[in-house]
Amino acid sequence: MADYNADVVIVGSGIAGSLLALGLARSRAKVLIIEAGDRIDRYKAIDNYMNDPGRNNDTPYSPISKLAPYPPMMNPDDYYIQMGPDKFQSNYIKAVGGTTWHWLGTALRFVPNDFRMKSAYGVGIDWPIGYSDLEDWYYKAEQELPVAGDSKAPLGVERSKPYPTPAIPMTYLDKIVEKAFAGISLPDAPEIKLSVASTPQGRLSVDRDGRPACCGSNNCIPMCPVGAKYDASMTIQKAEELGVQVLTNATANFIQTDDDGSITAIKFKTPQGEKTATGKIFVIAAHAIETPKLLLMSKSEKYPNGLANSSDQVGRNLMDHNCVLAYGLTKEPVYPYQSPLSTSGVEVVKDGSFRSKRGAFRIEIGNDGWSWPVGYPDVLAETLIKSTGGRTQKKNSPLNERSDTPAKPNQLYGTKLREMIKNNVAHEIRFAFLVEQLPDPENRIVPAYDQLDSNGMPRPKLYYKLDDYCKAGIKTAIDTQKLMLDSLGCTQQHHSAPWGAGHIVGTTRMGDDPKTSVVSKDLRSHDHKNLFILGSNTFPTVAASNPTLTIAALSLRAVETIQKQLLDMP
Repeated sequence: MADYNADVVIVGSGIAGSLLALGLARSRAKVLIIEAGDRIDRYKAIDNYMNDPGRNNDTPYSPISKLAPYPPMMNPDDYYIQMGPDKFQSNYIKAVGGTTWHWLGTALRFVPNDFRMKSAYGVGIDWPIGYSDLEDWYYKAEQELPVAGDSKAPLGVERSKPYPTPAIPMTYLDKIVEKAFAGISLPDAPEIKLSVASTPQGRLSVDRDGRPACCGSNNCIPMCPVGAKYDASMTIQKAEELGVQVLTNATANFIQTDDDGSITAIKFKTPQGEKTATGKIFVIAAHAIETPKLLLMSKSEKYPNGLANSSDQVGRNLMDHNCVLAYGLTKEPVYPYQSPLSTSGVEVVKDGSFRSKRGAFRIEIGNDGWSWPVGYPDVLAETLIKSTGGRTQKKNSPLNERSDTPAKPNQLYGTKLREMIKNNVAHEIRFAFLVEQLPDPENRIVPAYDQLDSNGMPRPKLYYKLDDYCKAGIKTAIDTQKLMLDSLGCTQQHHSAPWGAGHIVGTTRMGDDPKTSVVSKDLRSHDHKNLFILGSNTFPTVAASNPTLTIAALSLRAVETIQKQLLDMP
């Protein structure tokens, strides 16, 4: 006998699972969510963060529960088993609200050609849907979060309706960059001129629904301290008020089927032992690593390769945006750290004929100084002390301008060191280039049955390699970065090796052909008529824009499909 029963059973309470649950609850469906992690107390987490002198991006979520381990931001290899040849660096968390707790908030739509890479440029694969199929759902997603944006900003898409709330204002830094970029073109596409656009964001620019407007604390990552930035726990709260039941500390470990391939139940581990949930329709929305891992673990005599896997595509085509950072010290002060981490970007570079040869990218303009590539002030202080070579700085000068006056022993501390940090920070600037890669079936995740996590579950084993397409995009990104830093008169110029952007894509892709895809354009499994799979794992390609708004749009679209199927079921 089942421990729980519902019309719809959802695994995962991130943005996909929560929006689906809320939409179904509004139509009075009985919904159960199984969540591996626990609830997060925002104010306790922020207090822990602010009072930890050794804090990093993992601090608000530490210690990681042994019942719900995941790849920490600072060291994902604590959870991942890396098989190479390249490192996969992106991460996620397990908690009510999912990874939206530490997302930046960028809420961009994909551009039309992102859905037709094969048709437009002869690379990758086409989606089974196009921009026109999602345009209305994009708008509904923007309303649900809601998104603050400038409806006239050049973002590469046509809008039929305005953003629900005004844009977050561009910063002084953004305006300095906008002026400096005038006349700069892409090195391999001179017809494309760099222009700065206000970034649409899932954070409030005005007070709304009991949430305050953004206060510019610059702590969007790892956590918004006031709740101005959207996270899916807000949607969960609305869903629970409509009767949705959320089980926490519950890790799904097996999906059961009957003889005709329909899903009948999901088994999950709890501190009290293994439990079972039955239902009419089942939805896996557990992110692009855990979702394929669960499907592959649910193997049986009838399904020796796991569920939803007749195509052998479950776990394959793992992708990410590979971030190449550029940072330096501007000639004139730009005064970062007084706003959200990013308020503007360069979007006109995301599409063009160059995509037939190399990966596109979008350019994020950072308001967070060197905190991403260098670290917190204690790290910066150590860097400054070493870089001055025992010499003092000129008053009110950035790091690169030094005095010829030798420093006295032990002179670099206290007021002088604080002045150096202040002067350096005022001139710090950072850009991130989010470079797309192509789907590759050899880039994949499989369960490591011989290496279990702290909850006794197989850890994810990752096979990952950057393709030449992505590497060509990275090369153009670095060439473009040099032009940008030079335009700002930057010294101390740096270009990082690729970082993971936290945009984990692929592994259960959608398509019309059951032989080459896992789910249909409606996100229904080709193999199991009452199984749906949601999230960025269903994306056939990664595009160049951040994926969250597209996840949200697809999830809202799935509400309608599942509602119709429920009506047809006994």
